[in-house]
Amino acid sequence: MLKTINAYVGTFEKKTGEERSMRFVKISDLPEGFMASQTKGGQQRKLSEGNELVWDLDKKQFRVFNWNTVKGDVTQITNFRVDSLV
Repeated sequence: MLKTINAYVGTFEKKTGEERSMRFVKISDLPEGFMASQTKGGQQRKLSEGNELVWDLDKKQFRVFNWNTVKGDVTQITNFRVDSLV
């Protein structure tokens, strides 16, 4: 079934100094029950200020997006069409 969600595209600097560009979905925009189905216990770990757990649309895994080191703008894609998140 084809779904639409809010997705984002952004680039940030990793701790190593490398840049990472990512197409991602914020946890709050994921379908109900998705978090629980992809994690043990469905709970999020504590992250430091400015870091956010997101779902990477290309890697199809959870990743951390660092808002403290964003390069340029983070663009929101409303009604991003996905046939499957996993």
